[in-house]
Amino acid sequence: MKIANCILIILFAALSMSCQTMKKNAEVNKEKVVLYQMMVRLFGNQDQTNAHYGSKEENGVGKFNDITTLALSEIKKLGVSHIWYTGVLEHAMMTDYTTYGISLDDGDVVKGRAGSPYAIKDYYDVDPDLAVKVDQRIEEFEALVKRTHALDLKVIIDFVPNHVARKYHSDKKPAGVRDFGEDDNRSKAFSATNDFYYIPGEPFIVPTQERLSLPQFEGDIRDGRFDENPAKATGNNIFSANPSDQDWYETVKLNYGIDYQNGDKEYLEPIPPVWEKTKAILLYWAEKGVDGFRCDMAEMVPVEFWNWVIPQVKTEYPNLIFIAEAYNPMVYEKYLTIGKFDYLYDKVGLYDALKPLIKNDEGANVEMIRQSKNFIKDYQNQFLSFLENHDEERIASAGFAGNPLYAQPAMVVSATISGGPIMLYFGQEVGEPGKGNEGYGGEDNRTTIFDYWGVPEHQKWMNNGKFDGGGLSTTQKDLRSFYGNLLRFVKNDPAIVEGTFTELEVSSNTPEKIYAFIRSFENQHVLVLANFNRDSSNVTITLPKELLTRQDQSLTIKKVLTGNSFQINSFNDGISLQIEPSFAQILKFEL
Repeated sequence: MKIANCILIILFAALSMSCQTMKKNAEVNKEKVVLYQMMVRLFGNQDQTNAHYGSKEENGVGKFNDITTLALSEIKKLGVSHIWYTGVLEHAMMTDYTTYGISLDDGDVVKGRAGSPYAIKDYYDVDPDLAVKVDQRIEEFEALVKRTHALDLKVIIDFVPNHVARKYHSDKKPAGVRDFGEDDNRSKAFSATNDFYYIPGEPFIVPTQERLSLPQFEGDIRDGRFDENPAKATGNNIFSANPSDQDWYETVKLNYGIDYQNGDKEYLEPIPPVWEKTKAILLYWAEKGVDGFRCDMAEMVPVEFWNWVIPQVKTEYPNLIFIAEAYNPMVYEKYLTIGKFDYLYDKVGLYDALKPLIKNDEGANVEMIRQSKNFIKDYQNQFLSFLENHDEERIASAGFAGNPLYAQPAMVVSATISGGPIMLYFGQEVGEPGKGNEGYGGEDNRTTIFDYWGVPEHQKWMNNGKFDGGGLSTTQKDLRSFYGNLLRFVKNDPAIVEGTFTELEVSSNTPEKIYAFIRSFENQHVLVLANFNRDSSNVTITLPKELLTRQDQSLTIKKVLTGNSFQINSFNDGISLQIEPSFAQILKFEL
């Protein structure tokens, strides 16, 4: 889930003013966080049926147990340090698990047969789809955490603080825990002691058009009769009993003490009940060995809550990390400083600057990278970069680049431009295109998060549980090697992890499609040269004057991604070389 992106040029103008006041507030990590995101429901699924709107029996579903030590070992070889297990928490779905004491969800307020992983139904339980033995689902998740930790990998899961499923009900909550909304006064639209917002006197109206536009299937439980009276406000701040089919109608907004309908008045003292309940949830999962949380739509929750909860949770678990999904640049600074987040998404910024270059859009140029870099320069090591995640189009999709190789220079820039985290989405490393009309997900250039589905190119790497890439083409194997070479290097290289950044002057016949910079730490230097042209380019780079004065003999320069080296006798005339189409060079040397 996400809010509509700001127009890039407006964003840069606004942030250039805001970031003049930014100050560094965190030490640089000695090791770069390399995050691998996997949709657990899809990751281990070997079924290739992929029936439109298929059930889990038809299309299969991945399990915790499919993520074996061998699978994790192969992921770690890419340079990965953290794994974001997406879709772990129990969420609303159309599959019937009532025989296990799990209440049946109403299909009118479920997106897809498998359901959205961001419509949490029980914060103290895991998705029963992911267990081989449903009655031992918590234990199977705990075993996955242990397998992950045994390989010195860290575990990240989602925390979805802004909203829950419309039929939230915890059957696994610890003794003494009260469910969200259990003690609410439903006659009030807003109360500082309520967990939800209400529309008194009005029943919830199911988005009929959306319901009728979906296919029917055997056992369909969508009848348009979902009963919620009074209606609750919808997750994306829709204070109406009649949300549209484009709203997050499957969720209800949690109340952190802000009366949005009356001038955003704050009622933060005494602490609202939701604050205490969500803190208890974070502590519950931290106790189970979770190492961090990717916080969904963190900016839709008041920054005061984060300022309150993160330090408290870290008092007990000081090594936890908190990653904020945020898209409003005007709140970046306060969510890092006041909100105490470790990292923020770099979506409305670097990602949006790189995507037009990858697509070879008319007018795309590296000035957009330059601007995105400038406005976060004081916090560069606290922004998480990526080219794919569960919300975004697959690079290899027809709607994005069509060819995963076109993203190589962008991935190099994303991984080397700062010491902040870099993220890889499962299947990205083998060029998964996200093809197919899965069901609710539709033909949208993405890998569905709502449906039971197999991920074809990823399955070729999985190779029936061998995780050896046995089904991959030579091109796919080379692509995966590229990602591994890149991520292993950036994870530990001092110049990348904690070095300074200097943009370099480039001489080329297409300078608007060439981006170069150098990262330096003590006597170690990493020069990055990215060619976004679809043709090879001859480039000469002018180095900073301080480096020119330090070099008075021949110097060996290593090409990190290809492993070969070359020598130069002087920096005075710059470094000249040819860069392959849609590729980048990382040059490493010491002075």
